Amino acid sequence: MRAVQVVDTTGPAHVVVREVDEPTAGPDDILVDVHRVGVSFPDVLLSKGEYQLKPEPPFTLGVDYAGTVVSGPGFEPGQRVVGVGAYGGACERVISPADATFSLPDSVGFDEAVALPMNYLTAEFALHERAGLRAGETVLVHGAAGGVGTATIQVAKGMGARTIAIVSNEAKAAVAKATGADEVVLADGFKDAVAELTGGAGVDVVMDVVGGDAFTDSLRLLAPQGRLLVVGFASGAGIPEVKVNRLLLNNVDVRGVGWGAYVFARPGYMHQQWDRLVPMIESGVVKPPVGEVYAMENFSGALVDMDERRAVGKSVVRIRD
Repeated sequence: MRAVQVVDTTGPAHVVVREVDEPTAGPDDILVDVHRVGVSFPDVLLSKGEYQLKPEPPFTLGVDYAGTVVSGPGFEPGQRVVGVGAYGGACERVISPADATFSLPDSVGFDEAVALPMNYLTAEFALHERAGLRAGETVLVHGAAGGVGTATIQVAKGMGARTIAIVSNEAKAAVAKATGADEVVLADGFKDAVAELTGGAGVDVVMDVVGGDAFTDSLRLLAPQGRLLVVGFASGAGIPEVKVNRLLLNNVDVRGVGWGAYVFARPGYMHQQWDRLVPMIESGVVKPPVGEVYAMENFSGALVDMDERRAVGKSVVRIRD
């Protein structure tokens, strides 16, 4: 079967499609024919050898995947499912762990499905578990046109919050607005614009997937008892530092969001998250915006577009029709 693999960690442009052996499923394994794979930032980092997990090349990329069940306990052959793993899903057939395999609602197609596990479960974990978000609070979302950003907007709306999206240009502003953001602000000068939008009161939660120079201004925008969630550093501008006296003086928090490390150590937790997410999907508040759909042979191109911050919405790779 074909798989998208990293043969050396020299970056996205050198990812290749190769023939590999088909997986052999045990009696407790769920075997899935993969139809779509989502492109995620960990794929970019894995291709460079910069992710916290460092598998030995060659290895298969692919965090989110969707398809139909071949065999496995708890599912019927042909049942539509979506799954998630640290890597290894970008292939024609995959063994999917039961704890990370979810039945798809009928209303969700495969293109939308691969936007759900990593991005939406990360957003749900960040807002529910780490932020303790309450209805009526205000959430500021950096990188709001990207996969985690759009997920955060919709999950926050599903939890009854107001959302302010921060984006880098007008095209991305249109995506964030269409996703459901209440207000959209350009990144250049966002601190003053958000202060005006909130009447100087600030925001209760900041979802920061960007890092870099925006971090300090985001911290200054927190209302008393506000929470800044550190999710990633997509700007590439380095890891910001916190002057902890600011936390003390303003009674605010900076909280790390490490979804993968948390959920993979807690069997059953992802299914609890999925159960909280499904009503949002069925109500329509969660509807992932799909970006460009790439051929399997152009997985490397999808990664390059993400690495160079051209991706809008969830990038999807077609494995089979």
